[in-house]
Amino acid sequence: MYYFMTIVGLLLITALILRHLHQNRRQDSPLKRRGILNISEQITLMRLQAVLPRHTILAHVSFDALLTTKYMHTRRKYQGLVADFVVLDQQHQVLAIIEIADESYVNRLHQKHYQDSLLELAGYKVLRYSSIPTEQELREDLVLDVFESKIPVTAISKAERVMKYNVLAAKSS
Repeated sequence: MYYFMTIVGLLLITALILRHLHQNRRQDSPLKRRGILNISEQITLMRLQAVLPRHTILAHVSFDALLTTKYMHTRRKYQGLVADFVVLDQQHQVLAIIEIADESYVNRLHQKHYQDSLLELAGYKVLRYSSIPTEQELREDLVLDVFESKIPVTAISKAERVMKYNVLAAKSS
């Protein structure tokens, strides 16, 4: 009788182990195409191209392409973050970074402020819009900057940037 119960117990344990192993084996789902830009991003891109026809507009640019640091623990703070649009001038220098609020914007307000602060500390101009910007808004915010960018602007000193970053890093921790 004990042999029978031992054999049944071992079979039950073996079945449970095999079932667990089978569940852990993940199957890939079929790959499907998806749209690169949602409708509000498409409209914004067309308006940016209309307002700045001689400039290059990039969409969904990784912060890794915009920022660099020598420490990996600092890099991890912005890995995976993406800017909606980056406007490049004719010399392929970043003129501005455009961010559009999405549906979950209210839930991620603190994160968006953090992202803007990181970019601004690196010396980028960040324009955040709560909805799709009109061509007039884009002209007011960007076209004047094209002419102003030819005049040298006093940059934030390295010490000031480090100090601001340390305050920001302390708040985000």
